[in-house]
Amino acid sequence: MKRLLMGLTLLASHWLQAQNSDVVKYIDTYKELAIREMQRSGVPASITLAQGVHETMAGKSVLVLKSNNHFGIKCKSSWTGDKVYHDDDARGECFRSYPSAADSYADHSDFLKNSARYAALFQLDPTDYKEWAYGLKKAGYATNNRYPEILIRLVEEYKLNDYTLIAMGTTKPSDEALAGGNTSSNAGMAVIDLPPAPAVSYPAGEFKINNTRVVYVKAGTSLLSVAAQFDISLGRLLDFNDIRNEDVLIQDQLLYLQRKRKAGEKEFHQVQAGETLYGICQAEGLRLESLLKYNHLREDQQPAVGEKLYLQSHAPERPRLELVINKK
Repeated sequence: MKRLLMGLTLLASHWLQAQNSDVVKYIDTYKELAIREMQRSGVPASITLAQGVHETMAGKSVLVLKSNNHFGIKCKSSWTGDKVYHDDDARGECFRSYPSAADSYADHSDFLKNSARYAALFQLDPTDYKEWAYGLKKAGYATNNRYPEILIRLVEEYKLNDYTLIAMGTTKPSDEALAGGNTSSNAGMAVIDLPPAPAVSYPAGEFKINNTRVVYVKAGTSLLSVAAQFDISLGRLLDFNDIRNEDVLIQDQLLYLQRKRKAGEKEFHQVQAGETLYGICQAEGLRLESLLKYNHLREDQQPAVGEKLYLQSHAPERPRLELVINKK
């Protein structure tokens, strides 16, 4: 009997270790999606990850494997996308199906953000994961009475609130505590160091972008010499190009000789690898203040590669943000 009990204890220990490993792997795989969705929608990354772990059984559930549905969201009458049928509270219930995990994460954010049932949650402190957990249950997200306690335990055991703090910019990814409790610089967090902006060929001498006079100038050029060459004051040259406290160009770039436009020539700009908000404004002949206003951005934020920026009108929502480290 003693040997049997020891054997069962060992089996239970191995099972718990395997389960813990699955949870850590799930968090490591999807934490960047949770961070980006928080930056886009306001849903705390800690809550998103805890729900994802629980609803998918750490990525192992039949539903997530056949439909990429990470949050157990059912079809509802408004759903027009793909569907799968799965036994839940009743047999053969309709669940939403997604092309990818990213689509599931985005729909989860929108599902909460755009429903009046969950509006009160967005008045809470995003770091208050306990209130969010109880608020989700109160609003009817799940039927399990222990749902809040399950989410809270996951947040605390795997230190998921760290990812909320990273999304808010109050904690650096290099300072994060790994899921499971260990700490390591940069461990478990993808570090994104922006590559150089795409090379573009510009004509020599003065030309126009967005009907605005501009020249392309090499790094090391004195801004005072450019101002003198084109008979404008240095102050105006700096103002036209959103440059502060700089005497010599530190990189090759476009320099506008008159104030850039409030609206772009094109309707949209798709973010390419290596591009910054400032570089996009220079490339499009658009005022930085306009780009920020149109897209609900701050100057220190970086839209993710592939995101569509509005150049002539207000975007319906802020674009997904990149997690930028060692930005140059």
